[in-house]
Formats: sequence, structure tokens, C-alpha cells
Amino acid sequence: QVEKTRELHDRMLAAVDASPVIGYSGFVGDAAREYAEAALVLSLIADDDLPGPDEIGVDHADWLNGLGDAVGELRRHVLDLIRHDDVEDAEKYLQMMDEIHQTLMSFDYPQAVTKGLRTRTDQARGAVERTRGDLTNALRQSRLERRMRQLEEALGSEQ
Repeated sequence: QVEKTRELHDRMLAAVDASPVIGYSGFVGDAAREYAEAALVLSLIADDDLPGPDEIGVDHADWLNGLGDAVGELRRHVLDLIRHDDVEDAEKYLQMMDEIHQTLMSFDYPQAVTKGLRTRTDQARGAVERTRGDLTNALRQSRLERRMRQLEEALGSEQ
């Protein structure tokens, strides 16, 4: 699917080259950012090396914004893992989310240069904190359930 998206992205860029006015519209950057997000999320979940902006054919600002948007997708992935009682993997992805947020915070350039990266960085921070809270609650719930089972077993063996 990412290869097909890359093909469509390249066709869009060819259209921009043929008619540069199109490139000034917001939808070209939005499409590039969404494509970058998809490529990055798939790499993160597959535990592959992250493809760089040149590798996937987007500019650096769109790549960074795609990385910022990837935090939201990783949050959804963590919530799915929590639902399947896989808190160990969930913690791994929370760590990734936190590392992405820390990385994005290091880019202190004007909004016009980064295409709104500061806003996405703020959104990423919120997603990281909400996910940390959700995971903490899931871990506490899991510990409580384990202790209740231990108590039931201890009480059952006394009878």
C-alpha cells in the first residue's frame, strides 16, 4: 500500500511541476504529510528503521509533521494493545511516542518554515500524556486482578 501511495505522491508532484500554482495550495502539503505519516507508522509498528524524507520523497517539514501525526496513530495502537492485555508492547510504543515528542520539541524554527510543527508537537505532548495515564491505569488494573487471583487461590487452598 505504501508503494502505491508513493506512486500517487510522485504523480502529484509531477502535476505540481507542470503547474507550479497547484503547489501553493494546502492540499499538496497535506497529502505529503499524510503519506509521510503512513510510511512512518508502518515502519515504527514493524520495528523497521524510519525512512528519511528523501527516501520517501517528501520535504523535511512534511516529514517532521508526518512524524508528529504518527504519535496519534501510535496512541491508537497502544490502546489496542491495552485491550488485548499486551501492556509490555504498549509500554514500548509509549516510549516511542515520548521519544518522537522530545525530538520534535528540539525544532525551534518559525511556523512558516516548519509548516505548523509547533502545533503538532503540542498535540503530540497531549497524546503522550493521555496515553501514559491510560497505560498506568491498565497496569494498575492488571496488578489488582493478579492479586485478586492470588487471594482467591490462597483462600481456595485453605478450604
